[in-house]
Amino acid sequence: MTSSQLPAVAEPSYLTAALRKAGALDAGAVREVKVLHERDTVVSHIVRIGLRYVGESTGAPQSLILKTPHAHFAKTLADRGEHEVAFYTQLVPNMLPGLVPRCFDGHFDEESGAWHLLLEDLTDSHELATVPTLPPSRDQAMAIVTTLARMHAAWWNHAGLGETVGTWASTEDSATRMEAFAGHYDRFADQLGDRLSEERRILYRRLIEQSARLSQRYHSRRHVTITHGDAHTWNFLLPRAGVANTVRIFDFDLWGINVATSDLAYMMAIQWYPERRQALERTLLNRYHETLLAHGVAGYTRGALDQDYRLSVLWHITKPVWQWSINIPPGIWWNNLERVMMAVEDLGCEELL
Repeated sequence: MTSSQLPAVAEPSYLTAALRKAGALDAGAVREVKVLHERDTVVSHIVRIGLRYVGESTGAPQSLILKTPHAHFAKTLADRGEHEVAFYTQLVPNMLPGLVPRCFDGHFDEESGAWHLLLEDLTDSHELATVPTLPPSRDQAMAIVTTLARMHAAWWNHAGLGETVGTWASTEDSATRMEAFAGHYDRFADQLGDRLSEERRILYRRLIEQSARLSQRYHSRRHVTITHGDAHTWNFLLPRAGVANTVRIFDFDLWGINVATSDLAYMMAIQWYPERRQALERTLLNRYHETLLAHGVAGYTRGALDQDYRLSVLWHITKPVWQWSINIPPGIWWNNLERVMMAVEDLGCEELL
C-alpha cells in the first residue's frame, strides 16, 4: 500500500480534524502522510503511518497506527470491528491511562460495515515479548499478568456492567449460543473423523449436556469484570528498556463481561504446552490474585480463583471449534485443541462435569 492508496481516514485533512478533536493537535495541521509499515493479522489490516505537520505541532504524534478490516474477513467479522471501536471510544476514556494504547479516532459505519481505529503508535517505546508462538520468559509473563489483573480490577463488579458498559447474556442467550456450538461441533467432529478420539467426543457431549449448569457461574453476575477475550501474550506490548515502564494491552475485538479467569485460561491453557504451563501457572495465578487485592478487589479468595480457572479451562475446549467454524487456519485451532485438552487432563477439569 502506498500513501496514495490509503483510505480517506488517512488523508491530511481528516487526520488534522481527528487529532484536534482528540486534543492532540492545536494550531498546526497535518501536511503529509507516509506509509512506514503495513501487515495483516488474521482479521485486520494494520498500517503504521508517519505524519508531517505545518505550523505548531508540539506534542502531536509523529506516527499513528491505522487499523482497518482484513479484506478476507471484512464481511463475515464486521461485528468485531464495531465491537473494538466501541471499546476504544466508550470504555477507554473512563480507564486510567497506561493500560492500553491511546485512541485518537474510531468509527464504525453501520451501512457499509467499514470501520477504522487511529491508535497511539508504541513501536519505539514497546515491543512484543516474543514472536508468536514462542512463550514469554517468566519475568515477561509476570509483567503481563500483573497488567491484566490491573485492567480486570478496574472493572471488577463495576456498577456499569451491563448498563453503560457491555451487555449481559441472558440464560436464553447462553442456551442459543450452545445450540449453535453443538451444530458446529457435530460438523467439526465429522470432519476430524478418527483424529478426534472417543474420549474427547464424550467430553464435548458432556459439556454440551451440562452447559446450563456450568453457565450458572457467569449468570450469578458475581466477581465478574471486563475481559479481553483474546488474551494471548502477543496482545501485550512490553516496555523497551530505559524507554517506558508500563505494559500495554491491545486488540480488543472480543472484549466483554465475563469471569476474569477466562482470559487467564486462554493465555496459559490454550497457548502453552504442558511443561511451560506447569512451570509458570501457579506462580502467575498467585501474582494475579495478589494484584487484584492490591487494586481494591475484595471477597474473592485464592480458592475461588482456582475454581474459576479450572472451569474456564474446561469451557475453552469450545474455542478450537469456534475458530474452525470461522475458517481460522488449522495451524491455530489444532494446536489450541491439543494444548487445552492436556490442560483439562492436568487440572482434573472433568470433575466439574
